[in-house]
Amino acid sequence: MSLGPYASFIVTSYALVTAVVLLLIVWIVADYRRQQARLREIEASGVTRRSGRSAADMR
Repeated sequence: MSLGPYASFIVTSYALVTAVVLLLIVWIVADYRRQQARLREIEASGVTRRSGRSAADMR
């Protein structure tokens, strides 16, 4: 497969896009884990989520 005179630009562009997408995936996974840990801390301190209660509990 010949990419012609722009081969280095094409390969570099694909490599950079791949790196950015992988970085975003890692960032999202890390943030999700931090949010879950924070939520466990908050719930352990006694604070509950309103969304976790049914409508009957709110009366």
